[in-house]
Amino acid sequence: MKVSPYFKRPEFACKCGCGFDTVDTVLLEALEAIRGHFESAVVITSGCRCIAHNAAIGGSEKSQHLKGRAADIQVKMVEPERIANYAEDLGMSVGRYSTFTHIDSRSGTPVTWGQN
Repeated sequence: MKVSPYFKRPEFACKCGCGFDTVDTVLLEALEAIRGHFESAVVITSGCRCIAHNAAIGGSEKSQHLKGRAADIQVKMVEPERIANYAEDLGMSVGRYSTFTHIDSRSGTPVTWGQN
C-alpha cells in the first residue's frame, strides 16, 4: 500500500517482521522532498523499530525509530553528506554517517550528530 507518491508502507516496517510500520507525516514529507530534490530513489535502510528489535541492534532507548519518526536512508548516486545538508535545510534532525543518513522529525529543536 502506498503512503505517498514514492513510498510504500512496507518500506518503513520493522526488520524483525513484527508488523510495526507507522510513519510520521512530517518525516514522509521530508522524504518526498529529498526524493524530488535529488531526482533519485530514496532507499530506507531502517525505518520503524519495535522495542525488541531496537534493543537487539543496540539502538538508543530514546530512538525516534521507536515512534515511526525516523529513517536511515541512502539516495542512489548521492553522497550522504549532501543528503544530510539538504535534510538540515528542511529542518530535520540529522545523523551523519559515512554510508547513510539518519533523518527524524522529533518535536522541538532539530539536532545534528556524527560526521561524514
